[in-house]
Amino acid sequence: MWLLYLRSNFPIKTTHTSFRFLSTALAHFNNTSTETEESFNQNDTVSSNNLHTFHVLQTLNRLHNHPSLALSFFNEVKRKGFAHNVSTYAAFVRILCYWKLDRRLDSLFLELIALSKEYSSFEINELFETLLEEANYVNNNDNRSHSHYLFKAFDGFVKTCVSVGMFDEAIDFLFRNRRRGIVPNILTCNFLINQLVENGKVDMALAIYKQLKRLGLSPNCYTYAIVVKAQCKKGDLEGAAHVFDEMEEARVTPNSYCYSAYIEGLCNNHSSNLGYEVLQACRRDNAPIEVYPYTVVIRGFCNEKKLDEAERVLLDMETQGLVPDVYVYSALIHGYCKSHNLLKALALHNDMISRGIKTNCVIASHILHCLGQMGMTLEVVGQFKELKESGMFLDEIVYNIVFDALCKLGKVDDAMEMVKDMKANSMVLDIKHYTTLISGYCLQGKLTSAFSMFEEMREKGFTPDVVTYNVLASGLSRNGHACEAINLLEYMESQGVKPNTTTRKMIIEGLCSAGKVVEAEAYFNSLEAKSVEIYSAMVTGYCEADLIDKSYELFLMLSNQGNIAKEASCFKLLSKLCMVGDTNRAVEFLERMLLLNVEPSKIMYSKVLAALCQAGNMKKARSSFDFFVERGFTPDVVTYTIMINSYCRMNCLQEAHDLFQDMKSRGIKPDVITYTVLLDGNLKANLKRHFFHRHREGENIATFDFSNIWRDMKQMEISPDVVSYTVLIDGQIKIENFQDAIILFDEMIKKGLEPDTVTYTALISGFCKKGHMEKAVMLLNEMSSKGMTPDMHVISALKRGIVKARKVQFLK
Repeated sequence: MWLLYLRSNFPIKTTHTSFRFLSTALAHFNNTSTETEESFNQNDTVSSNNLHTFHVLQTLNRLHNHPSLALSFFNEVKRKGFAHNVSTYAAFVRILCYWKLDRRLDSLFLELIALSKEYSSFEINELFETLLEEANYVNNNDNRSHSHYLFKAFDGFVKTCVSVGMFDEAIDFLFRNRRRGIVPNILTCNFLINQLVENGKVDMALAIYKQLKRLGLSPNCYTYAIVVKAQCKKGDLEGAAHVFDEMEEARVTPNSYCYSAYIEGLCNNHSSNLGYEVLQACRRDNAPIEVYPYTVVIRGFCNEKKLDEAERVLLDMETQGLVPDVYVYSALIHGYCKSHNLLKALALHNDMISRGIKTNCVIASHILHCLGQMGMTLEVVGQFKELKESGMFLDEIVYNIVFDALCKLGKVDDAMEMVKDMKANSMVLDIKHYTTLISGYCLQGKLTSAFSMFEEMREKGFTPDVVTYNVLASGLSRNGHACEAINLLEYMESQGVKPNTTTRKMIIEGLCSAGKVVEAEAYFNSLEAKSVEIYSAMVTGYCEADLIDKSYELFLMLSNQGNIAKEASCFKLLSKLCMVGDTNRAVEFLERMLLLNVEPSKIMYSKVLAALCQAGNMKKARSSFDFFVERGFTPDVVTYTIMINSYCRMNCLQEAHDLFQDMKSRGIKPDVITYTVLLDGNLKANLKRHFFHRHREGENIATFDFSNIWRDMKQMEISPDVVSYTVLIDGQIKIENFQDAIILFDEMIKKGLEPDTVTYTALISGFCKKGHMEKAVMLLNEMSSKGMTPDMHVISALKRGIVKARKVQFLK
């Protein structure tokens, strides 16, 4: 049995000889123990414990060259009831240090730390006093090789303390023994300082670094790299740069870790441009630069939402012959996902896969989260199924994203089925998963199920946090349970969880959306201290209940006090004003924001201009447009197109073309919709001119040659779509230019564009009007064969065409 145990647990080969030696040692120890007990009974002045210790030490010394046997012996005597003391521990530590059994040494020190906490009588310092005395004795006898191994114990104990977060004990131990002449290993010091930095104890790390330098310790390049990281984490970029001066004075050449730490520090402090400059300077000086510095610069630019710069770094990296890895792509994909540029994120993901770089669950979570944020919940579920079928490992974060999507789709039962899948894959639900599922039940109005899930979460040992309570408060209020929602606040506080502003906001907005405005107002008025967030919640709540006047009055009250509602509430109210066509108050709304030095968002400007255009108030729209532009608003192609369309509808073609030219002069490229709007406006003007020339010669209709617009569109490499061609075809037919209409129709087909119902209707109506019934019927059959149902316009045109054809036949 012993042989089997030794072979399975210890890497050192155990021979029959060593096994017999261990057995003999144990037998001798047992016999000695018996003799000791008899001796003790005969003469109680002799301590049996001392005799035990003597023989344990004697055996350990004999097993010094057999470390695996020494370990077995050490554990066996402990199992049989022997209480190891300072002397036996010291002997065993010497063996472990001598044979460099670092992992066994770590385990022993963890045992000693636990022992010192449990029994205050056991002093670890005594152990090291013993080791130090023995080391001094060995040194005096010129056997320094043995002494060297013993010093490993001092470094090992410091590392063990650090690994369990006992920083104060590690530092105290380090400096106490330094005063005794024991110089700590630089690697141990690096480990201590680095762990202090990683745990947010930056000032302590820097203080120890300075103290160690005063004591004569020589830092290496890794020490300096850690100090650079610490200074950057503190935000002292100048101090980080000074470390390189220290290195130069100490004649230590910086390695890639030093440069990477500095570059990463700059990027983490929102100075990615400077970080990239340092990287380029290092490269010019032939400093050792690897992939990682490029990764941190790319990540830095992405965090600063400078995605174009991030991509330029990627290209630069590739020109230097460095191959981007999964972390580079992950940073870029995450950046584009955060900006909701899903197409770009997916393109990068495809590029990564095409290069043979395997994707992972982190990248998958970025993409799925982006889909969810953009409201593409069905796509989240579909993409998850594809990833699952591909065999990729998907972690708990990915599952929670899918839970959220399913809950928003009202498929909480499907999410619960996935919980079984998680458990089958040895994944454990955490508080976030439970909160998501509770939210799903609340959205469905299944409050009983929500509270059952809440109780299950508590039974599993999770303490609900404020987010969980907020979800429940929102669910109760949105389902009209005002009293229960307010009672929940009291329960929260009884559980030591303080309601926050979000809790109160959710109750107000939830009650309003459930039509319980009176209850929401009562709760709002009951709050003694009302922050801007609370007022904003009431502004939003009134909007949810379609009480726009009350919402606007509250907004005015806030603005008169020199405050402005939160952006989401402002957007909600402005959207409501624009929706009901209240353009005067919508414009006043933006002016109020500007007076309070709050810059409206781009979409707010666009909404107001669109509302003015919709109301046909182009004079006010243009004056507001000019005013907004003066304030720094840069209109996008959508805003320009909306205004151009409104001018065209009002037959103000000169103003439309002026705005079109203004758009191009600002470097904003028109899209196919912009050109289609212009084409439609000009063709309709040409039709009016055609009509007036026939009936009222002499009157002038302002118009422009639509062919110039068509030509300009092609020069700008804007491909016409079905709508563009339909507008042109309809225009040609209405001025009875059938030949050009057919040419356009054929051109459209050749480009692979499929005519829609509107296109066919325009052609059929034109042919019917001219009495070309055969062509009209042929187009009708073609239309039907494609599954398109003729509308009333086509049917009416056919009836008129048939009647007209019969009259012609009758006259003949």
